Amino acid sequence: MRFLRRNGTTTEDSPETEAAEVAESAESHTRGFTPSKGRATPKRREAEGKRRGPVAPPPRTTREAMKRNKELRKSSPQTKEERRAAAKERQARMAAGDERYLLPRDKGPVKAYVRDLVDSRRNLTGLFMPLAVLVLVAMIVPFPVLQQYATLMVTVLLLAMIVEGFVTGRRVARLAREKFPKETINGRSIGWYAFVRSSQIRKLRMPKPRVKPGEAIS
Repeated sequence: MRFLRRNGTTTEDSPETEAAEVAESAESHTRGFTPSKGRATPKRREAEGKRRGPVAPPPRTTREAMKRNKELRKSSPQTKEERRAAAKERQARMAAGDERYLLPRDKGPVKAYVRDLVDSRRNLTGLFMPLAVLVLVAMIVPFPVLQQYATLMVTVLLLAMIVEGFVTGRRVARLAREKFPKETINGRSIGWYAFVRSSQIRKLRMPKPRVKPGEAIS
């Protein structure tokens, strides 16, 4: 192979010289040249987003929240004591009414106001769960007369609870619309929410009541 030199003369290089030039060229490419990747380098925020993946929406029901917590416990490197302490902390904040830890059905100032309206009154509907236990006991006891009286009493109380729940739902929806005129309030949804709240035993309500029975709600 012949190469043109700067002095205008031509010389014939030996195979050893040609191999040395090829090696020198490869070394210079390795040290001072970075080949193109064919695409732009992603930003740090985009890389972290792809690595973490999309953010999961908040749970809509208690069962969904329990299932998600179970999956997180399996994949979390935390110890059993740490997970128990974190769950206790979440439970305490939910009971206190912290918006960050409430279920979607309990979030918002409208729902908080409805809970205060329900908790400020003693409702006959609150006897629903004890009444269910009474019915179960009456069905087990082998006394037909007692079963007849229990059935009659349960029927009357259930009718009274239905009427009270309907009246309470309408009252709560009306007061909520007056309190929050700019909010779009579904009367049926708010009424059902108030009925479910009032049918629970006061000590078992979640979030915990923050008003006492008989306290005025403004």
